[in-house]
Amino acid sequence: MYEITPTKEFFVGVDSDGCAFDTMELKHKECFIPNTIKYYNLQSVSKYAREAAEFVNLYSKSRGINRFPALVESLEWLQRRPEVAARNIEINVPAVLKQWIEEETKLGNPTLEAKVAETGDPDLQLALDWSVKVNDTVADMVHGVAPFPNVRESLQRLDEKADVLVCSATPNAALKQEWSENDIEQYVVEICGQESGSKKETLSNATKYGENKSLMIGDAPGDFRAAVANNVLFYPINPGDEERSWQRFVDESIHKFFAGEFAGDYQQMLLDEFDSYLPEQPSWDLIDA
Repeated sequence: MYEITPTKEFFVGVDSDGCAFDTMELKHKECFIPNTIKYYNLQSVSKYAREAAEFVNLYSKSRGINRFPALVESLEWLQRRPEVAARNIEINVPAVLKQWIEEETKLGNPTLEAKVAETGDPDLQLALDWSVKVNDTVADMVHGVAPFPNVRESLQRLDEKADVLVCSATPNAALKQEWSENDIEQYVVEICGQESGSKKETLSNATKYGENKSLMIGDAPGDFRAAVANNVLFYPINPGDEERSWQRFVDESIHKFFAGEFAGDYQQMLLDEFDSYLPEQPSWDLIDA
């Protein structure tokens, strides 16, 4: 895990995909999902596989979670679809992959590769092959995507008083490419992706700063949970309304954070609004609870 040495009064963690950059739809719809359908032989139920993966990764309270738990959750939703059962398609959710996810804190290709070398398990090998191919597809497909409007301005303002860390579940190499090609890497102390540990672990750096002087900026409930676990304030970038969220941040929220006026009623207003954007259940789930 990256250990920060404080140089400024405040600390800010910021997520990347779907938060600083409008890359979530592109990465999942063009890179992740086609490879999931291919590697997990979901061609005959591709419509439902796509709906499940989009719900988990983009349009639900699971948005933004690590790729491996997201893969498992997508397959589990697919198991529940009566349309899939009607086609006599058996969806396998590998128990060994679920166990690895529960035991490993750094959910990335390097740790999975080590586990495959240790066990030789074919289900883990498949997940690794899928993940490697996803990275290759992202590298080929995702480039030239600029940050959301007001991200650069926000980072410049934050840089005056805060140590800023990129805190993401995306592989480090992809993050460094995206931040450097847009010339905003200069405003952050370090870029911490999935190989660096979980967002919760990265945000533990906030303990080195004073009360209410640490903030996480994110677009997913997992970002909020990581912030709460470390007693860090949270500013949500609302999915589908990112431009307005960043506009509000640069216009008023930065000032409130630096002035000690963010915690309390103001943050609660933001959280209540954020909660309304993402559902827990998909509209197409017809199975009785």
